[in-house]
Amino acid sequence: MDASHNEATARARRLRLMAFDVDGVLSDGSLYLADDGVEIKAFNTLDGFGLKLLAEAGITVAIITGRRARCVELRAQNLGIVHLHQGVDDKLAQMQRLLAELGLDRDQAGYMGDDLPDLPLMRACGFSATPQDAHPLVREHAWLITGRSGGRGAVREACEFILEAQGRLQELFAPYLAADR
Repeated sequence: MDASHNEATARARRLRLMAFDVDGVLSDGSLYLADDGVEIKAFNTLDGFGLKLLAEAGITVAIITGRRARCVELRAQNLGIVHLHQGVDDKLAQMQRLLAELGLDRDQAGYMGDDLPDLPLMRACGFSATPQDAHPLVREHAWLITGRSGGRGAVREACEFILEAQGRLQELFAPYLAADR
């Protein structure tokens, strides 16, 4: 284990809030527009289950994204995510409001983004993660670079990294391993 991995683990251990971008993180960044103008995105079920595991461990999950789409609202509802912030121009200011609402400080917060508009928030949080296919400058400033791409399991990988850092991963996996064979 190298020093940067140890530091990333220490930072993930402190998290009480983890927020995520949508395009390029929870989705692969593709935008499908129907003839009626409705925006459609594909979401990965592995990522969704990772978000549920974070919530089960007591970590508040949030979405902070620059775009606005009904499908994101539906996905957040499906996953029980109550802190959904769409159409956000200043993601850092939105995170500061959320931290104040929850009574947390920035060292207890993390953000997973993939592109330049995410950098100010990623740099301000105690922990940051990014998919392997993120912009190179974003990868330079992330504490964790996943081995998977956005919308293809990167969020799940980040969630499991956080849960492992907090010593909760095996406990959360245990019910699925307990069944008789």
